[in-house]
Amino acid sequence: MKKILFMILSVCALFTACKIDEPDKDLKRLVFDPGDLKFISTSLNTKKETSSALYGNREALISLSGENNQLQNGTVIKLVTWKYHDNPQYIGGTITGELLSIETIQTDHNGNVSYQIKNSSENQNININKNKEERIQYIMSYKPVKRP
Repeated sequence: MKKILFMILSVCALFTACKIDEPDKDLKRLVFDPGDLKFISTSLNTKKETSSALYGNREALISLSGENNQLQNGTVIKLVTWKYHDNPQYIGGTITGELLSIETIQTDHNGNVSYQIKNSSENQNININKNKEERIQYIMSYKPVKRP
């Protein structure tokens, strides 16, 4: 009887002594707070393994919904880009990881357009000196997601 009890306790101790590896403990995740901006659209770049989300105010939604894509006065648009990773909890799923950049387009009440990009300090492979007009046109090519 003592041998059986000893074996049961040994097996229990063996299973409770196993170390559980946390595969995403070194993964840095920064949360983007859109504030008053609303979600407009999203995109995924499988070659660069990035995902992007477009946020904007009401004027941005009007600007992107129109046929001519003219920026309304008072528009605020932010394109947020993350590196994505495999989800360790679900096979085949992905989750956002490092925040790579936040691109902002704003127009004042006179119609003057400004473009700004913030890169993460660790990721310097994004060229800060991109053609601003080209980036504005790319961001303006997003179409709002249609919801039922």
